[in-house]
Amino acid sequence: MLKPSDPKVQAIFLKGHLKLMSLGMKNSKMSGKQMLALATNITGQNYKRGQYIKALQDLEIFTKGGI
Repeated sequence: MLKPSDPKVQAIFLKGHLKLMSLGMKNSKMSGKQMLALATNITGQNYKRGQYIKALQDLEIFTKGGI
């Protein structure tokens, strides 16, 4: 069984959310800044406002075992 606290599981869910944000959809519970902060915690890369696609690319590499 998968653990929700596993960074790879978190990265998969975060990728889906960032895809929606890159298309202009917003979440009322979390801001874009908070989402990018979560991506930074997982990948170790810093992201500026609106860099959702860059974060997606880095999370894709992370989930495939590259980072």
